[in-house]
Amino acid sequence: MGLLDILLGRTKPVAPDLDQLFALPSAAVTLQATAGFTPTGTGAVCFATVEGAAFEQTHREVQALLDADSDRGGLPVELRRDDYGYSWLVSARSPEQLPELVNDLHAVNSALEINGFGPQLLCSLAAFTDDDGRKLALVYLYKRGTFYPFAPLPGAAERRDNALELQVKAALANDLRIEQDLGRWFPVWGAPGL
Repeated sequence: MGLLDILLGRTKPVAPDLDQLFALPSAAVTLQATAGFTPTGTGAVCFATVEGAAFEQTHREVQALLDADSDRGGLPVELRRDDYGYSWLVSARSPEQLPELVNDLHAVNSALEINGFGPQLLCSLAAFTDDDGRKLALVYLYKRGTFYPFAPLPGAAERRDNALELQVKAALANDLRIEQDLGRWFPVWGAPGL
């Protein structure tokens, strides 16, 4: 960072640290103990929609790699588009296979990054639920290298359970690198598994 950057208030972007995803299984233990949420087995990687042969080839390679896993339970890896125009590569595992799900998310992010699609990566998430049917996602912001909780309220209206999100933030402060700027806790309406 140069003197001109300091004077103009520019900051150097945080480099993505995909290894932060491997903290999710231990955070899940804390989340279950403090708030009663357990993994659903669903996770996804969100990216800006990309067209073209290079992306299609990368998508086929990633899907073939993850679908080849003989221990996979549930649905195969699939590509979905949401109502906002973003693409989601979704992995489904059994709820007790969170470490394997994290490996899937890491592999998808890494493959997209290695093949030149890093700038299109937006976030990854792992879905959780509790005995009352409330839903929660732990969202990893690719460009910030941080996590935040997202808790949609049930029903058709796009509303969030802000109190639950702040409770989860406090509970996981020692387990995950939590995004401190609440303005960056973007809603992920229509995310797979929520």
